[in-house]
Amino acid sequence: MTVRVAVVGGGHFGRYHAQKYAALPGADLVAVVDTNPAAAARVAQEVQSFAVARLDDVIDRIDAASVAVPTRYHHAVASRLLEAGKHVLIEKPLAATREEGEALIALAKAKGCILQVGHLERFNAAILALQDVIAEPLFIESHRLGGFNPGRGTDVSIVLDLMIHDIDLIQEFVGKPLAKVDAVGVAVLTEQDDIANARLEFEGGCTVNVTASRVSMTPQRRMRIFQHDAYIAIDFQTREATIARRGLGKPLPMLPGIGVEERQFEPNDALMLEIQSFLDAIAGKAAVTVSGEAGLLALDTALRITEALRRPGAAG
Repeated sequence: MTVRVAVVGGGHFGRYHAQKYAALPGADLVAVVDTNPAAAARVAQEVQSFAVARLDDVIDRIDAASVAVPTRYHHAVASRLLEAGKHVLIEKPLAATREEGEALIALAKAKGCILQVGHLERFNAAILALQDVIAEPLFIESHRLGGFNPGRGTDVSIVLDLMIHDIDLIQEFVGKPLAKVDAVGVAVLTEQDDIANARLEFEGGCTVNVTASRVSMTPQRRMRIFQHDAYIAIDFQTREATIARRGLGKPLPMLPGIGVEERQFEPNDALMLEIQSFLDAIAGKAAVTVSGEAGLLALDTALRITEALRRPGAAG
């Protein structure tokens, strides 16, 4: 089955989506759509496709689309596609507001369309390999720090730009409702918060400390997970993990009965896997990996953190 697709948005992320579709045998990249004809043309030329300025000019010739436009346009673009009966892979966050996210989920259900949200870290090699290890965490500490890039994500705060990656993973790991949020943030180079820290408390007792920055000098993408039977430290940049638990691996002399296992993960193409999973869901070969409901859960938590940042006494 070959799926006819378009990429809506010829910017930073749209270019990568177009490259992956062009390389997959199960996809026919019909067009790159952008209201900026020059942006559409640049990407289309690179992947040997066609540039289109208006979605309506191509919507009858496609089965599905990736939506990689600024967040404030997610609802309008995805709604147009879903109304026409097209499957949608939408870059994170799902939408700009809870109401818009709920409306997209309802519309996809009404039209019988796939709605998948682009939470890319679900396809990270380390996360895929540790699915059988992470279970019922009690405490999670996460750091996602990067340098400033004016070409991506600055229309939203660091929470919706980068922290939401870890929010999605954390909520997938914990699997319980969020009970309490405290947060602090600072706007450094944009009008939005560029660095933020949040403390999340979940029903069942799990506590999370999550930090994200797009104005840091030293990149860092790490997560530490404490649970009843194990301690797991993941470095997403070096693709390494350390697992400590009873009776496992190399014994620790200072901790009798506790052993350590070191794992190294081969690099993978997470975006290629994400897009392939989208095509598989369309073909009925697999369930949607990150559903609209999962995307809404991450969005809702991100918005609660954003609201906490605006409370009196919060920085930023």
